[in-house]
Amino acid sequence: MAKKRIAVVCTGAVGGYAGAHMVKAGEDVTFIDFWPEHVEHMKRHGLTITHLRDVEPFTVPVRALHVTELQHLSKEQPIDIAFVCTKSYDTAWAATMIKQYLAPNGYIVSLQNCMNEETIAGIVGWGKTLGSIASSITVELHAPGQIKRAAGKSGSKHTVFRVGEVHGRVTDRAKEVCALLANADSAFVTENLWGERWSKLVTNVMGNGLSACTGLIGREVVKNDALRHFSNRLGSEAIRVGQALGYTFDEVSHMDPEMLARAGEGDPAAQKEIDEHRLAVANSGGGEHRPSTGQDMVKGRRTEIPFLNGFIVKKGEEIGLPTPTNAVLTDIVLRVERGELKADPKNITDLRLN
Repeated sequence: MAKKRIAVVCTGAVGGYAGAHMVKAGEDVTFIDFWPEHVEHMKRHGLTITHLRDVEPFTVPVRALHVTELQHLSKEQPIDIAFVCTKSYDTAWAATMIKQYLAPNGYIVSLQNCMNEETIAGIVGWGKTLGSIASSITVELHAPGQIKRAAGKSGSKHTVFRVGEVHGRVTDRAKEVCALLANADSAFVTENLWGERWSKLVTNVMGNGLSACTGLIGREVVKNDALRHFSNRLGSEAIRVGQALGYTFDEVSHMDPEMLARAGEGDPAAQKEIDEHRLAVANSGGGEHRPSTGQDMVKGRRTEIPFLNGFIVKKGEEIGLPTPTNAVLTDIVLRVERGELKADPKNITDLRLN
């Protein structure tokens, strides 16, 4: 049987990391990107993957195309599986771009932050849409062709990739995607894609925007009492909105969602438990990286904040549930992004909310 033809649409940190491991395992992968220097480096030197610890660096030769070269695919066998790995604001055009090159039974997998399956389904249909969450992967594209992970492999300690159908059933193609991602790290097929998505969203809501508007890495945010408690409130609002929308999730970054929600609402016992947990993780080396939104801010890129904290605000408004902390943070991050404010912890610690 011929190998499935795989495309990674936007070879950023997560897409490049997962795709490089697929190539290493012998899969047929085409990498597509719009950063000329990155594409040129991949063509000449391949993709290099490094880890903070425990894993030897490796480089794989890859096939890379700039988006302006994508028409070459029209002369080839169609794509069976397209991993869309763009920022959320680029989802629609990326799905539209790759749609015309999909095989009749081909499909798109959203390997992104935020909840983009509905956007993709609006372009290719729900039947050609799957989702996958990369949980606590801590990767960064820090230079053309150079992807580093601020950790080792998670393995059995934490399942990184969670693959799911939008309808929740376990299918052969979900297992197929799971097997591909398992080349990079631990993976499983979930029957609760939406719950897994919302859990990851809560995690991102609590840390990404705070890193972006303060200039701090994850650990520094957690170790600051005012910022940590602000973060708890962000998570609490996101959990309450998710619960009101009917999502169910077992944990949020190894914390009980209800306990985290009550901590953000000011319950002393819950706050003590959550604080102890988060500080213990930070003191043991967790959060040594800059979350993706913080990376974007440092690089002068547009952030995904409207699709993270802004998404919580939007969904809260739809169901009549106030989310003032997420609204404030969204506004502050956008102001820093526009250059109206400088990244500084005082953007949060000086708020009357604290």
